[in-house]
Amino acid sequence: MTALSYAHGTSGTALLGDTIGANLDRAVATWPDREALVDVPSGRRWTYAEFGARVERLASALLASGVGKGDRVGIWAVNCPEWVFVQYATARIGAIMVNINPAYRAHEAEYVLKQSGVRLLVASLRHKTSDYRAMVEEIRGRCPELREAVHIGDPGWEALLARATPAPRHEELSCDDPINIQYTSGTTGFPKGATLSHHNILNNGYFVGESIAYSEQDRICVPVPFYHCFGMVMGNLAATSHGACVVIPAPSFDPAATLRAVQQERCTSLYGVPTMFIAELGLPDFAAYDLSSLRTGIMAGSPCPVEVMKRVVAEMHMKEVAICYGMTETSPVSLQTRMDDDLEHRTGTVGRVLPHIEVKVVDPATGVTLPRGTAGELCTRGYSVMLGYWNEPEKTAEVVDAGRWMHTGDLAVMRDDGYVEIVGRIKDMIIRGGENIYPREIEEFLYGHPKIADVQVVGVPHERYGEEVLACVIPRDAADPLTPEELRAYCEGRLAHYKVPSRVENLDAFPMTVSGKVRKVELRERYGTPDAPRGR
Repeated sequence: MTALSYAHGTSGTALLGDTIGANLDRAVATWPDREALVDVPSGRRWTYAEFGARVERLASALLASGVGKGDRVGIWAVNCPEWVFVQYATARIGAIMVNINPAYRAHEAEYVLKQSGVRLLVASLRHKTSDYRAMVEEIRGRCPELREAVHIGDPGWEALLARATPAPRHEELSCDDPINIQYTSGTTGFPKGATLSHHNILNNGYFVGESIAYSEQDRICVPVPFYHCFGMVMGNLAATSHGACVVIPAPSFDPAATLRAVQQERCTSLYGVPTMFIAELGLPDFAAYDLSSLRTGIMAGSPCPVEVMKRVVAEMHMKEVAICYGMTETSPVSLQTRMDDDLEHRTGTVGRVLPHIEVKVVDPATGVTLPRGTAGELCTRGYSVMLGYWNEPEKTAEVVDAGRWMHTGDLAVMRDDGYVEIVGRIKDMIIRGGENIYPREIEEFLYGHPKIADVQVVGVPHERYGEEVLACVIPRDAADPLTPEELRAYCEGRLAHYKVPSRVENLDAFPMTVSGKVRKVELRERYGTPDAPRGR
């Protein structure tokens, strides 16, 4: 009898019952003199004892400013030490930190501030084309619950810290209290605020770190945004729950700054989405960086091409690199490869279930668990599933069913060994003339073409077939774009005819979310109409 597509992560290591503040206190007591946080751009660094004291000072300052348990504190900033202080200080007093995407413009930030009821906002001053002070001034009058806005690097930040006074804490905190609201980068409509507890994110950070054997000896280079779970959970919380050090290479992703930070700080772990690793490997002077201190890291956000993974392992010394799969609503990680997995498992799958989590693959129409080897919707259940979308019970009920299963919207196949392949999004699946086509399969195949540096496959409308396959390509040499004839010749006899892209668009870059995911919906919109612009 064929086994069902269900797996449960058993473990001899118990879940943590701590609040984030209590867990940090334990780290400070255990490793007071080890470095906790390094900001390479400014040269600032803190030991665990210094980090704990800074967090305590900010927590006291927030209390003195009238912020208490359950109040929302917004953070609208690029990666910097102050972001991390806000994360831990709000958790310490039971306030709910609201992550605001640093790429948001004024009207987007206004929606988040109003929907979550932010009382105090901490924001950057400016970064690249974003003038945060000007945008805050534009919208604050329209946000009735926003009482104060403080800018990092401005005298107002120091004035906030100066309010700190030692005072007894009266609020009792539970690990099940909401502690964080993260707005999902929804591709349609308004973003939804996934509400997460201490228990959700502390345990997820801890078990992700356990899976790659973190200890106080590790130094983690985090070029991914703190705004996203990848940075603040898999980075910060994985580090502090193991006594490791977080290294900030730059305010936002910069491939050269990232490799410089790894070399300078002797980092043992490096994070990124595949496009980040591709950019780092593509630097003209890549070979000049000393990356020999690296042993591990995490690649997540989208599938990793085989050739990229080979280079990451061999040329970046990341033999123990892990692939993680998750979503904001699940704190985020549900599946992860292990340190001794072979190349095929690290590129062909997104790993197996983490401890204390359940996953299953179901028929999207009936909800019935499918046999292993059959494609269906991936669902996950356990400590990591969010409390719900902030103030949106109806939207919560659309994705979390009565059995507390989170429906991911991803199409997946569970192998006989329990490892899971993601074959696409339900909404990304291309249906051409009645044939179901999974873009991931075609993308993986096309990565082998010598003229292709990166590729995304989407379905666009077609009069006869309903949809046709479009390959959006970033060529290795911009002066030598890929032609439809070259692509068809490469696919001839190697892909089923209905999977062969009928159109090619050569692009300089893909539209991305701030967390590094390609916005396929934008590619479909851009090239899916008869009068759509043509690439090169």
